[in-house]
Amino acid sequence: MKRKGVFFLFGLIAWLFPVSSHGAALIDQTGRSVEVPDEPRRIISLMPSLTEMVFELGQGERLIAVTQYSDDPPAAARLPRVGSYVHLDLERIVALRPDLCLAYRDGNPQITLDRLAALGIPVYTFDPRSLEGIMDAVSRLGTVVHAEGRAARQVALMQKQLQEVEARVARFGGRSPRVFFQIDASHLVSAGSNTFIHKLITRAGGINLVAGDTPYPRYSWEDILLMQPEVVIVTSMAGGYSEEQLKAAWLKWPQIPAVRDKRLYAVAADEFDRPTTGLFTSLGKLAEMLYPELRASGVKD
Repeated sequence: MKRKGVFFLFGLIAWLFPVSSHGAALIDQTGRSVEVPDEPRRIISLMPSLTEMVFELGQGERLIAVTQYSDDPPAAARLPRVGSYVHLDLERIVALRPDLCLAYRDGNPQITLDRLAALGIPVYTFDPRSLEGIMDAVSRLGTVVHAEGRAARQVALMQKQLQEVEARVARFGGRSPRVFFQIDASHLVSAGSNTFIHKLITRAGGINLVAGDTPYPRYSWEDILLMQPEVVIVTSMAGGYSEEQLKAAWLKWPQIPAVRDKRLYAVAADEFDRPTTGLFTSLGKLAEMLYPELRASGVKD
């Protein structure tokens, strides 16, 4: 009976995920070798940012499911859901019979990714930890979905945007302003050194006041008064807040330089929390918040 059960299990796995004779071993962004189908047609994206990147490459028709909050572009919002990126519905994923899953190292639970791989589902994992890492991710994804030309054009555009921002800051920027970037409207939570927000602040010519090993440290108003930030940027990853609501608590502290000098900005969370090509556009906006003279100059290079 046990042998029959084993044969049944292997038969089920073989039916769900038939072995393809057409595939290629590709190295993902974590250094793993993944057997990727030559023409993946049933892709499940396990991260909203990856969903967005697939559509940006013109390959949205390859997706059969995505995770919660995959709402950009609108076509992504119409696809079936397989849970959130941190709480993946393993049974739902398996039932959809994907030929490839796109994952994110710092977002998806590794135990679930390991289970998918054990079932014979290829899992290609991305791990972009810098702006250059995003460019690399786009290039790799282009290879996976056979959109190398479009990916190369996107990478070239991102490189151009980055160079323009750095050149403008070098030409027109002055002393680096001290920046506090609040990511939670309910609490004074900011972003430490090992985050995209920190990298954006530094590449835009600012000094992140909370640089340190803790990814998302929490502060009190007493801490903020000691920091004396010259620029404050407020958002809420949870969403649902108006600009007035995001700024309200800060406006009670006019002795903070950023408030006194009217350098308090409210921004949409999705401009800064998704490691996609859009982050390079956000970098330019951030540089203009840190150096208003860039906006006034109107110079792009």
